[in-house]
Amino acid sequence: MRLQSFYPAKSYPDPLRRIRYHDAETEKNLVFLTNHFLLPTLTIAQLYKCRWQVELFFKWVKQHLRIKKFYGLSPSAVKTQIWIAISVYVLLAILRKHLRLEHSLYTISQILSLTLFEKMPLLQAFSQLSSASELGQSRNQLNLFNI
Repeated sequence: MRLQSFYPAKSYPDPLRRIRYHDAETEKNLVFLTNHFLLPTLTIAQLYKCRWQVELFFKWVKQHLRIKKFYGLSPSAVKTQIWIAISVYVLLAILRKHLRLEHSLYTISQILSLTLFEKMPLLQAFSQLSSASELGQSRNQLNLFNI
């Protein structure tokens, strides 16, 4: 088969192979387009499934890790920066569990980034945040009903 629309056919004029696959786990019928004509259908479906796992991993990275930009573009530099960010995320999760904190990992990372160069126990930094947020909320909160 070939792409029929003008711009897609102009961008990719070569023939393509259409593969249909039924995923028994999700009960979904999937359709893939590929330019591999020699690989078996199941292999193509497994390759797409692995690629989807990579996409889900990078979606998780974008949502949870604080990587604003990559400082190096070589594969080694990107891998190193991702591993460092994952290590920091795991350390924050361990800290949260060990100190039995109710704050989200994002909030914990924000607190640590603000108090990075202050000499104070970690538990004190988190307790100050809790008391400050309670005080600030009660002073600035307007009452809708007089009860």
